[in-house]
Amino acid sequence: MGKLGGFLEIHREEKKIREISDRIKDFNEIDVPLNDEYIKTQAARCMDCGVPFCHWACPVDNHCPEWQDLVYNGEWKKALDLLLSTNPFPEFTGRICPALCEGSCTLGKNDKPVTTKNIELALIEKGWKNGWIKPKTPKKRFDKKIAVIGSGPSGLAAAQTLNRFGYNVTVYEKSERAGGLLALGIPDFKLDKKIIDRRVKLMEEEGVKFIYNTEAGKDISNEELEKGFDIILMSCGSKQARDLNIKGREAKGVYLAMDFLTQQNRKVNNIPLYNEEIDVKGKNVLVIGGGDTGSDCVGTSVRQGAASVKQIEILNKPSETRTSKNPWPQFPMYLKTSTSHKEATEVYGNDPREWNITTKEFIKDENGEFDVPDNKEISMKLPKGLIPKSPDGNLDVTTNLRVDSSFVEDEGWHKASKSYYNFLEENKNKHILFLELGVGANTPVIIKYPFWQMTKSNEKAVYACINYGAAFCPMEIENRSICIDGDIREVLNSILKLPVAKIVSL
Repeated sequence: MGKLGGFLEIHREEKKIREISDRIKDFNEIDVPLNDEYIKTQAARCMDCGVPFCHWACPVDNHCPEWQDLVYNGEWKKALDLLLSTNPFPEFTGRICPALCEGSCTLGKNDKPVTTKNIELALIEKGWKNGWIKPKTPKKRFDKKIAVIGSGPSGLAAAQTLNRFGYNVTVYEKSERAGGLLALGIPDFKLDKKIIDRRVKLMEEEGVKFIYNTEAGKDISNEELEKGFDIILMSCGSKQARDLNIKGREAKGVYLAMDFLTQQNRKVNNIPLYNEEIDVKGKNVLVIGGGDTGSDCVGTSVRQGAASVKQIEILNKPSETRTSKNPWPQFPMYLKTSTSHKEATEVYGNDPREWNITTKEFIKDENGEFDVPDNKEISMKLPKGLIPKSPDGNLDVTTNLRVDSSFVEDEGWHKASKSYYNFLEENKNKHILFLELGVGANTPVIIKYPFWQMTKSNEKAVYACINYGAAFCPMEIENRSICIDGDIREVLNSILKLPVAKIVSL
């Protein structure tokens, strides 16, 4: 261990990135180069723990504590060699990896984890700068030819490794350049494409042959591949989009994220577009999906000059800290705010994200285009036809609200509340079902928490909830609870279709 007790006196310091006002003007990388002193200091925080869970979490089994110790002691070259022994492309992972190692860092159990990802990136970039990254050609070539189909991360890694073992490797790529989604899917502000070109050039110097604009099975037949190569390695990746099979999906103005991002990457790197340009300048953008790809769409829309950007997610808003169901050393599934989210907040005045929203339909105008509301906002109003009518007077049923839309405790409310608690008191020791339909977690103290408490206090009680994305209960009442995660209408309709005897047995 380099610095004994370093983690006790040194705090985690995030790497510097370009100011928002500057970086949203272009698609250049937002990272500011890291200096040696910062890296050495942050490496000193590594605890050299007895069981390094960063090893366990890292998909390529990087020896993080070992090369961080070497960095702290100034042995950068040895640290880089150790890093490259498990990771062929630290310049990629150091920029775009979700840093699973940091999520499982032992220090992160009680403090902020070590900046392992930043140190990894600094190591490889120092290697390139100092000329430590040189072509590695095999001393002997085998009389075996291998075709690698696809030049994404897996294809590049396989090609580089097999070539260094002495095989004759040819990579077929259907697009104009190598990299797959690294090149055409990830925005340049996260990964400058010169970084990919630099690695590909090195691989070519090592003997790997790249053939572009050639799709296997189309531009070159399977027969030709089987005849010309001893081994064919399929590294095609997965570009199949997760589409929404809902009404109005075909509306003009509704695009897949990858089409949008790929186009922008093509424009930045002067590659022909082929399809109609997707330009959101001056437009109101809605991003459906709360993952990394959605975040990339937010950042790209900001840079294109969108009038507004909103991002919606079907799941509930994550907790800001770990929950009991997500203990260390699992990857922390709490709320994370990307640089793109911060950019949108700065430009438009509020966080672009909204949670617990399901997309049901795209509304089209008479021209078949996505119909944007006059106020340019997502309509969250209940359609008039779905509002229930009162039995007397056939008037629209409304909620007990003030004019300012806040809950009101008027005479009627207190009367209903008294009746409610009288009923509970009269039946507190009887068999009772506390049925919760769609309460969610926005105002749990009103219904959800009291239901839990009353179920716990009455051994004859059962708690049941039907909720989309928020069906859960405390472990103290799990044995007397029924939690169904699904659409209320669909669940109830399914129950109604069951035979009476079956319902009783449930």
